[in-house]
Amino acid sequence: MPTPITPCLWFADHAEEAMAFYCEIFPNSRIVSVERYPDESLDPHYAGMSGKVINGIFELNGSRFICLDGGPMFQFNEAISLTVSCADQAEIDHYWTSLSASPDHERCGWLKDKYGISWQILPANLGELMSGEAQVKALMGMKKIVIDDLVNAG
Repeated sequence: MPTPITPCLWFADHAEEAMAFYCEIFPNSRIVSVERYPDESLDPHYAGMSGKVINGIFELNGSRFICLDGGPMFQFNEAISLTVSCADQAEIDHYWTSLSASPDHERCGWLKDKYGISWQILPANLGELMSGEAQVKALMGMKKIVIDDLVNAG
């Protein structure tokens, strides 16, 4: 059996809130466990982190993630994104409305959520929909992907 690869998300200080937020949006999702930093009086290395998440495990529609509150020294950016393959326009609309928090970061099915994580909200059959230059041009002009607009392009 292959070794699973599990993404780890480093939040400045909202890991538990983010886990709950994502679990509300995606079906078949749950918080598996939350371990907290120890009381900072026990170890000065944890100054300001007492009670925050040192290791959170959660599942989104069957995919496992790990997360932590690590402080502000690292930030999410568009160099990595989470991709959601959607069955239809209703599903695209649901995830787009639920996740998008930064209109300036929306393009070609990509968005950024309120925690700074980039997502790609795509139709599962995007390859089939991209049948020619007209579809590519239409996609490049979109923020949220509208399946009918790709079908009717050209």
